[in-house]
Amino acid sequence: MARMNRKPNSATARLKQDYMRLKKDPVPYVLAEPVPSNILEWHYVVRGPENTPYDGGFYHGKLVFPGEFPFQPPSIYMTTPNGRFKVNTKLCLSISDFHPDTWNPAWSVSTILTGLLSFMIENSPTLGSITTTDYEKRHLAAQSLEYNLRDKIFCELFPETVAAIKVELERRKELEKQARHHSTTSEVSSLIRDQFQIDQSPLHSAITNLVVVIGFAAFAYAVKYVLRNIAME
Repeated sequence: MARMNRKPNSATARLKQDYMRLKKDPVPYVLAEPVPSNILEWHYVVRGPENTPYDGGFYHGKLVFPGEFPFQPPSIYMTTPNGRFKVNTKLCLSISDFHPDTWNPAWSVSTILTGLLSFMIENSPTLGSITTTDYEKRHLAAQSLEYNLRDKIFCELFPETVAAIKVELERRKELEKQARHHSTTSEVSSLIRDQFQIDQSPLHSAITNLVVVIGFAAFAYAVKYVLRNIAME
């Protein structure tokens, strides 16, 4: 019984150390927070790196550590639809509990998050991964913001990210509004131009006909004048 008690205590101590290190030296593009009531369950957010199909997206998932950590690896899940991993499914990675034989007890939470990000932006297939096009991934990246705002745990653990997402959504809404306004203005201008051309068509025809009539009249007068001069001679 004493041996069983030491394992969670060991895991707790190690995870607290990893948390302090992670705060001091964050992993690029990744945030992670333990659940306040259970340090063995961590949640992470991956911000899609630039020049990848995930750019602009926020991807929420969780790590579930065993009481034997760091001697046993965690389970890794992705919650946000992303086009790379199945959601709410254990991911088969060399840093997860699918491969305890490749696990290194020296690896930390930072190591796990770095490995997850690296594997996410690759295309190597594995159990739990899916195959989608870059277009589909970009579409999911755009949808991920609103999706995550509906997740209670996400909102509780990452308030600063939630605030940034809301700002981004407002920016997108404003851009869409401007685009609609520009499109409407262009359509109205086109309609006015087309209508002006339609309105001008009868006038243009009338002027053309008038010019033709005047031309014929002038020609007839010239012919009559010439004939009169010949008759006088």
